[in-house]
Amino acid sequence: MEENTSGGMGALEAIGSGIWWLIQNIGLSFYNLVYAVTHPALWLDWSDKEAIMRFVYYGGSRELFFVVFTTFLVLTAIGLWKNNVMWAMVRGLEGFANTAGRIAAWAGLLMVLQQVVIIFIQRVFARPDMSFGFGVPLTFDMSWWSEELKLYNAIVVVFCLAWTFVQGGHVRVDLLYSPARYHTKKVIDMVGSLIFMLPMATLIWLYAWFFLWRHLIVPNPSASESLDRLLNKSRALRWNVETIGFSPNGFTAYFLFKILIVIVCGMIFLQGVSFFWRSYLEWKEGPESEGKYHDRDVVETGEEAYDHAEF
Repeated sequence: MEENTSGGMGALEAIGSGIWWLIQNIGLSFYNLVYAVTHPALWLDWSDKEAIMRFVYYGGSRELFFVVFTTFLVLTAIGLWKNNVMWAMVRGLEGFANTAGRIAAWAGLLMVLQQVVIIFIQRVFARPDMSFGFGVPLTFDMSWWSEELKLYNAIVVVFCLAWTFVQGGHVRVDLLYSPARYHTKKVIDMVGSLIFMLPMATLIWLYAWFFLWRHLIVPNPSASESLDRLLNKSRALRWNVETIGFSPNGFTAYFLFKILIVIVCGMIFLQGVSFFWRSYLEWKEGPESEGKYHDRDVVETGEEAYDHAEF
């Protein structure tokens, strides 16, 4: 009996300490945000090696997580009080995703045009390289230009992912979702964004952030290292940007793909927040608000046939 009592007390103490730890970090996030904004040179002055290491550390730190988490809580609380403010934030985030996606979609056309030029030069002129530009042109082996096509594809995926989500273009398995009632669907959307979408984006960000910096600087930073440890390592810091291609004369800027991984995590996170807010507002205001302020892409007359074309 005493063992059960002591075990129960230990569990309550652990829960209490966890809640207190959460409250402390939320409170400290206000101070951390104000301090970072008022002292930008400490992490943005990249002529200082310690500033670079601070930027690396805080980009994947607990401090940044709680600043973002607290900001989400504050903005959500304001939106619960003033629904018009929440709708404005939803429209802003969805507008950002739509604009980024519509611009990045042109990379698909560039990819096709560049592939045509590569084939034309190889087959007609039998050239092993290609130059682009005026004055001092940019000249690379043909394999470099061929591998660079992957970058266009990555740009389309990264910047059009959230756009496609806003447009409702992702394939979804909704055996349980489709027959559900309207308000049940909105609850599922809210729970799904909080349990799956936001945690997934956060977790991938934490891995991708240090994965990126391990290909930009040496000594390589690690997520397990403290700020003091990284500041000590900054004495030997130097830039070591990844320029090794998969083939002898292939594309040499693969670090750009690491940057795109970080960007897509941020965009998914922002869209997860926007989706949660929209789902809540549509749940509260009822079926008549579904699709409210949605900036949907319109299919022009005559384009519908391509959706059902048979080959």
